[in-house]
Amino acid sequence: MKNTAILWVLLSFALGSCGQAPAGFSAIPSAKKINKLKLSQATFAAGCFWCEEAIFESVKGVYEAVSGYAGGTKPNPTYYDLGSGPTCHAEMVNIYYDSTVVDYPTLLKIYFASQDPTQVNGQGPDMGYQYRSVVFFRNEKEKRMTEDYIRELNQSGKYKRPLSVQLTAFTKFWEAEPGHQDFVKRNPENPYVLHESIPRIQRFQKQFPQLIKPEEKY
Repeated sequence: MKNTAILWVLLSFALGSCGQAPAGFSAIPSAKKINKLKLSQATFAAGCFWCEEAIFESVKGVYEAVSGYAGGTKPNPTYYDLGSGPTCHAEMVNIYYDSTVVDYPTLLKIYFASQDPTQVNGQGPDMGYQYRSVVFFRNEKEKRMTEDYIRELNQSGKYKRPLSVQLTAFTKFWEAEPGHQDFVKRNPENPYVLHESIPRIQRFQKQFPQLIKPEEKY
């Protein structure tokens, strides 16, 4: 068991993590142009925002998921601020979606099903307060729906441990640097993407095949 644990640690370092900008890091900005004012918004954090962004952008009705930072105190935080100092921000995604195609309760189901919601301050090999899971609610209705769904999941017996997802009022998010937007799509051969992001996306898509855009299937 000890040898297995050591092997996993070594493998995690070899593959890298969302907290490390690996060699070949692409800095090409997203070219998307959408009228975001006509769309609804939802904001979630659950580990690496590279993974979350690709997960939500594969869903029908989601026009864009923007990687960024929220939930902390430092204005205009950067990627390296989160890893080097106590900013209290989390890596998150701000989702722009058509509520007539996909509604907020469905997004909640996607959010919880696409992670381990019992893991505290991290997802997989990405560990630290910046990788905590947070639902940033924008109104009382979203807060109530999230509380009800967390209660339902805790009572369902699906998880052996209680859910650790935080529920926080949305205030503001800062968009991450251009190199982080659409990272999975632009860096398909990156070791972290191959060994962490894509398997996580595939596990999610297997659960909700009816919600996936055909062109976004992994």
